[in-house]
Amino acid sequence: MSGNRILIFGAGVIGSMFAIKFIEAGFDVSLFAHSNRFKSLRENGLQYMEKGTVRSIKVNVIDTLENDDIYDFIFVTVRYDRSESALLALKDNQSQNIVTMTSNSIGFSSWLDIVGDRLLPAFPGFGGQIKDGVLHARFLPKFIAATVFGEINGVVTERIAKLANLFKTAKLPYVIKKDMQAFLITHSVSDIAMLSFLHAENNIMDNKTTRKTARKISATLKAYLRAIQKAGVSIDPPILKIALKFPNLFLELFFMTWLRTNMVRDMMLPDYANNANNEIVQLSNDLMEFLSQNDVKSEIHVQ
Repeated sequence: MSGNRILIFGAGVIGSMFAIKFIEAGFDVSLFAHSNRFKSLRENGLQYMEKGTVRSIKVNVIDTLENDDIYDFIFVTVRYDRSESALLALKDNQSQNIVTMTSNSIGFSSWLDIVGDRLLPAFPGFGGQIKDGVLHARFLPKFIAATVFGEINGVVTERIAKLANLFKTAKLPYVIKKDMQAFLITHSVSDIAMLSFLHAENNIMDNKTTRKTARKISATLKAYLRAIQKAGVSIDPPILKIALKFPNLFLELFFMTWLRTNMVRDMMLPDYANNANNEIVQLSNDLMEFLSQNDVKSEIHVQ
């Protein structure tokens, strides 16, 4: 396995960003897209904003995938609520490594039922938006956010080493995790806490609403972190364990500051908010099922 033939299944923000980085690193990259996005990529290339200038990079874009069209790695870069349908579309493809780049709040049983041990769970280390067909990437400092991946059993296998080398070549920060389920469930909890209330405020963010929303986020985050701990999940990243010990006022001030950022303003735009809300609803429902399966009752009901 050479590790240089890659399929990005999903041409949204995450898929587009990985495509750019892997193409620039010299890998053979194909990008799977549908409808208007497919047409735009065919006609204009993959457009992205860099230092205030719109640039374009040529990408091989496809909208059908044959079962014998084999790749070293397939990156599934769709939202969580679309992950199962994406994996079903890949079920009969003969590629041996399917990397799911999304949250997961319930575990991997249903995904394993579809693609078996080809599954390699991961999570991207960046975000952003696509506006008028142009990618606007949003990066956090490398010491705060990096792409994480790992085998479900925590073993550093040969394919993990090859994936790490791929990221190293593309100059993308990464971390290998021993417990991807714990990481993804913890991340799902933080997303549910922050985004469910954010999108319930009808885009109104005056001082009163900001304070109220920050209070809800803080209470929900703490309640869910305690709940997953009771279910036997190790909180990861560990810094969130500290959040359980912080006074509520400290967390509320932190989230009040976050709610006033440009990132949050972008997240409340209709297209982003609607899609994100679908994902949060699915994550929340599956988290409730996970807690129930582990005989844990949550004290919080997400609005």
